[in-house]
Amino acid sequence: MLPLLLRPPFSPPLTGCVRALHCSSQWIMRSRAEHLLRRQLTSRLPMRRHSRKSRSQEEEWRTRNKTVLTYIAAAGVGMIGLSYAAVPLYRLYCQATGLGGTAVAGHDTDQVETMKPVKERVIKVTFNADTHASIQWNFRPQQTEIYVVPGETALAFYRAKNPTNKPIIGISTYNVVPFDAGQYFNKIQCFCFEEQRLNPHEEVDMPVFFYIDPEFDDDPRMARVDTITLSYTFFEAKEGQQLPLPGYSYN
Repeated sequence: MLPLLLRPPFSPPLTGCVRALHCSSQWIMRSRAEHLLRRQLTSRLPMRRHSRKSRSQEEEWRTRNKTVLTYIAAAGVGMIGLSYAAVPLYRLYCQATGLGGTAVAGHDTDQVETMKPVKERVIKVTFNADTHASIQWNFRPQQTEIYVVPGETALAFYRAKNPTNKPIIGISTYNVVPFDAGQYFNKIQCFCFEEQRLNPHEEVDMPVFFYIDPEFDDDPRMARVDTITLSYTFFEAKEGQQLPLPGYSYN
């Protein structure tokens, strides 16, 4: 009996169960970890796709914005170029056609000598003077109105003064109202579209020698026109370099 009591109890079945439980718990924990890892990877994939999509949209918007800015800049440069070319283009077009209320610049000497005044048609010609914000001149007509008849020459004067302490070069444009009367308003002598240089505090008189074509009376559109307005506007002529004026110093 003593050998049986001293013999250690038989334990292999219990050890196997513990090992089995330990293995199963490790497998469960591993499977849970893999499951959590898969969920995290699955949840991150749409975010990456979304971020890639947002990046592509941002690049597309940047490209569009650059294109729009390029067009705006080109339009701005074109507007500046047209503003500098406005005066010569205005002169070439309007003087040639007499449209847009612009008087016809040329005249036929023979026509002036042989035309017959239409005495029964008296027209009041009024005068207007304006200056653009770019020029610091005082500019006004010497007379507010005169009365003429078609086929008769007339002379009017404008006065310009430079009140500043530096020489200024100006250039003027003109028009006639009503616009349709411009084709019959002929100027023999005029200061328009020519650079006028005024020294500091200089004042000059500028003549306008003109006549209204006798055909004005034959045009049915002019039947109710008894007043014509001649208007001038002076702008500052920009030079590439300043020309020194003897006796004056300026910056």
